[in-house]
Amino acid sequence: MQIYGAGGVHGVQGLSAPQNRRVDAPQTQSLQPQDELQLSSVSNADYVSAARDIPDIRQDRVNAIRAAIADGTYETADKMDAALSALLDEIA
Repeated sequence: MQIYGAGGVHGVQGLSAPQNRRVDAPQTQSLQPQDELQLSSVSNADYVSAARDIPDIRQDRVNAIRAAIADGTYETADKMDAALSALLDEIA
């Protein structure tokens, strides 16, 4: 194999100024998806006031659980199996 200089097959080429040709791209619509935001008529203040109306403690649920504990129906074998399974999954 023969190598003829550092420039490869065509030899070393001189530098020339960049050619400034202006090419006008056709005007087309962007193919990128456009983001869109739609605001509902409900204000954030309505959501905040609705969240503040929810009690911190669901007293009806607390009373139902207390009653189930008192009459011995709260702790079932299925609940214990589910709790044990969740604990073992967390450890493993």
